[in-house]
Amino acid sequence: MKADAPGAVLKRERVRDFILDLVESQHPGDPIPSERALCAQLGVSRPTLRAAVDELVAAGLLVREHGRGMFVAPEKITQELVSGEQTMTAPQASGAWSSRLLEFTTIPAGARVGRRLRLSPAAEIVYVARLRLVDGAPMAIEHLHIRADLVPTLSAQELEAGDLYEHLREQHGVHVQEAVQAIEPTVVTKAEAELLDVPELSPALLFERLTSDTTGQPVEYVHSVYRGDRYRIVSRLTLGPAVAAPSAPLGHHPGIPPGDFAHRDTIASSTRGDIQSRA
Repeated sequence: MKADAPGAVLKRERVRDFILDLVESQHPGDPIPSERALCAQLGVSRPTLRAAVDELVAAGLLVREHGRGMFVAPEKITQELVSGEQTMTAPQASGAWSSRLLEFTTIPAGARVGRRLRLSPAAEIVYVARLRLVDGAPMAIEHLHIRADLVPTLSAQELEAGDLYEHLREQHGVHVQEAVQAIEPTVVTKAEAELLDVPELSPALLFERLTSDTTGQPVEYVHSVYRGDRYRIVSRLTLGPAVAAPSAPLGHHPGIPPGDFAHRDTIASSTRGDIQSRA
């Protein structure tokens, strides 16, 4: 793995992270620099910068005002779902899941990802972009940021075949225990639409997840875009005394690869993803 000149996917990701860092460091209604200023500061083309801005506008994080510029959007209303025991488990989604690697490199964490992983911005992380497929059809795009010191020998084969969390546990001694995950609606960009084989601006689901190990140390930060026409979320809430239920076969958690969670651990916030085909 080498931190060579960034590819197209990584370049968009870095621009997006930089703008998100600006948004998170300011207040609703605050202005952000113009596209021209951001292009000069980041050393990217106007189309690359505009694609990242368009994505954040569509996600409701930025607001464009004609003749005035761009501003941090009003805060979103957040509703937390919890069961009576303050935890929920994640059933598996159906279908045969596989992965196609888009990018795999080692880069500095940067300010935003570094804060999430409790790392210095200069600390190295493994950045992975991969296309997730179900029964051969594109279903999601995942962007993984994993602490490089935990997986010095992580290979492309581990990212394309088998269960990533199982590989982390068995090959690298990393045992994940808890994930905090947020899910919200979004739309796909032109680049995402081409990978997912859907029209540009199609509805999608954005998953953001921070995974920690058994000591509470952050292991990975992931954000994923799932097709809205093929994916839905069902929350199972416990409203009464728990009743023992037969164990389900292992499969794929929505936004969470199967692994330690599927075997014995608890997920702080979870959902169920069902694959659907529209007639």
